[in-house]
Amino acid sequence: MRPVGAITRGTTGPGRLRRVERWLAGPAAGVLRAAADPLVVDLGYGAGPVTVLDLQRWLRRVRPDVRVVGLEIDPARVETARARTRHLPAPPEFAHGGFELSVPGGGSPVLVRAFNVLRQYPEAEVAAAWDLLRSRMAPGGLLVDGTCDEIGRRASWIAVDAGRGPLSLTVSVRLGGLQRPSDVAERLPKALIHRNVPGEGVHAWLQALDAAWARAAPLGTFGARQRWLATCREVAGDFPLLDSPARWRLGEVTVAWAAVAPAGGALSAG
Repeated sequence: MRPVGAITRGTTGPGRLRRVERWLAGPAAGVLRAAADPLVVDLGYGAGPVTVLDLQRWLRRVRPDVRVVGLEIDPARVETARARTRHLPAPPEFAHGGFELSVPGGGSPVLVRAFNVLRQYPEAEVAAAWDLLRSRMAPGGLLVDGTCDEIGRRASWIAVDAGRGPLSLTVSVRLGGLQRPSDVAERLPKALIHRNVPGEGVHAWLQALDAAWARAAPLGTFGARQRWLATCREVAGDFPLLDSPARWRLGEVTVAWAAVAPAGGALSAG
């Protein structure tokens, strides 16, 4: 099948996606552990192979037999990645492909990471991209659609179940130097970035985080981590959080999709 999608800018760098990799090897690891075929796709990995290598290294902690495939719609990037990893023992695979998930030899991925990919598409195309990806994934598989800044200090991602649709939104930030949680707004996934306006759930979510962060300012004396923990504890009273202090300590918090889904039923779960 001809690859579906458009060539992205290709920005990449070592450790750029470490926040989502830590999450995939943590809270989301059960999906990979339970998989009969531990096939994982890093979609649109960019101009170099570094993020695919990083992903493989993290996921081998969960499943030593994981098979990681980097898919790129630009054939030149595929050749570059193969050349740069040819000397490595058991490197990831690299192939020409897009949203159709044309993995060499076939197979249905149980995990698909699409980071900084849909950000470069119109919002109206997100639902169709999700649907195509989900249709090619293994039952119970998980799509992670996210965005981060250039060096991975601020990131957010949506977890999308292959069968049920979107499940959650995770925000992960470097706490040192954080002015306010809503600074991550410019790095929201495409499905939400234009929804950060009054009347939308994601706007209410970010405003609540900002307000709780401001009220927790006195705890900054004990460090940004203590201030963030207090922030998360406060918003947990009004929002359906899906994680615990163990994740909050990392500068991370995950909220159920129902709390932030676009108004009007767009991109709803189920």
